[in-house]
Order: sequence, then C-alpha cells, then structure tokens
Amino acid sequence: MLIAKEPVAGRVKTRQTPPYSPAEAAALAEAALRDSLRAVAATPAAQRILALDGLPGRWLPPGFVVIPQRGAGLDERLAAAFADAHRLRPGPVVLIGMDTPQVTPELLGEAGAALADHDAVYGPAADGGFWLLGLRRPDPALLLGVPMSHPETGKVQLDRLVRAGLAVHHLPELVDVDTATAATEVARQAPASCFATTLRTLRRRPDRGEPCR
Repeated sequence: MLIAKEPVAGRVKTRQTPPYSPAEAAALAEAALRDSLRAVAATPAAQRILALDGLPGRWLPPGFVVIPQRGAGLDERLAAAFADAHRLRPGPVVLIGMDTPQVTPELLGEAGAALADHDAVYGPAADGGFWLLGLRRPDPALLLGVPMSHPETGKVQLDRLVRAGLAVHHLPELVDVDTATAATEVARQAPASCFATTLRTLRRRPDRGEPCR
C-alpha cells in the first residue's frame, strides 16, 4: 500500500519552495509518486492499494485499488489506511509513502517476506521519520498518538512497536525528498529514476516542470 497526496501545486512539497516554485515542487512530487507506484507495481503482492488524499491522475498505473484517506492527523490517516487495507483483504500490510522515489521492488519484497516470521517491518528515514511500516496484524493502537512530522517520529513509532512486544525486522535508512537538498541527494542515488529526470529537466529548463512518463 502507498499513501499519498494528489500532486497539486501549493499542496505538496511546500518545504521545497523556495528554491522551487509551487508548480515545480508539484512536478517533483508527481515524479516521486510515479517512481513509488512503479516500485509497488513491480513487487509481488496479493493486492496493491493507493490510499489517496485527492483524485487519481494520469500518473496512476493500472492494478491499484484506490481508497480515500480518512482521519484528521497523519497518525489517524495511517491507522485508517491500515485498517481499510486489512478489511479489503485480511493479511499482512506493508505501507510506504511517496517521498522515497529511490525505493526498489527488492526492498519492498524483503519487507513483505519478513512478515512471514516477524510481526512488523520498519524502515527509518534520515530526517527522523520512517519511510516504511509493515504489520502482520494491523492495529490502530500501534499508530494513534504517534507525533508525526517530528524529529523523533521514527523513534517513537519504533518504541511503540517494541513496547507492544512485536518482533521487528529492520530495513535500511532512506532519505526522503521533503527538501531541495534531500532531492538532490536522492536524484544522485537514483539517476535513472523519473524523479532524477524531472529534477534535471527543471534545472536545464526552469520554465518546464513536466515530469517524465
């Protein structure tokens, strides 16, 4: 499952403005979303879900069940997304966001496989958050009340899993693309990605923000 916002100018990647304009930041967000969706689409799964805030666009590949996000804060939206996904098809759920376009099907496959003998999978983000959370048995209590968009979000979330007595499989730390500096680093790590292509296009032609296809 991927949880995301519709890439609309002024609503996404606001921490990238400046140096990028709202339209440019939205183009980068769409590119990151495309890369993330492609990685999920290439990963073996019984079902692929997009928990979306907004409307689907041309960036959505076939094969995804789209569900609306529910809740106020991000902790509520994450908890609801897990619950809704599990209701649609009971079983383990692996969730990522749209901020790590360098993610690979291999990493996602490792997460899914780990839930065969672990209760949870956790992927830390370099900014203190987390880029992936997998749960064998989704439980809203594992997420509700965790402070989001905070330097210690990941630490608090992992502590919540450990205190619940869950066996946790750890994945490598990834950099998300919330800032312009982070965007440059991720594009360097994944030069063939849609995200990197879009960033190069913006730097060559600042008047164009059309993402790759």
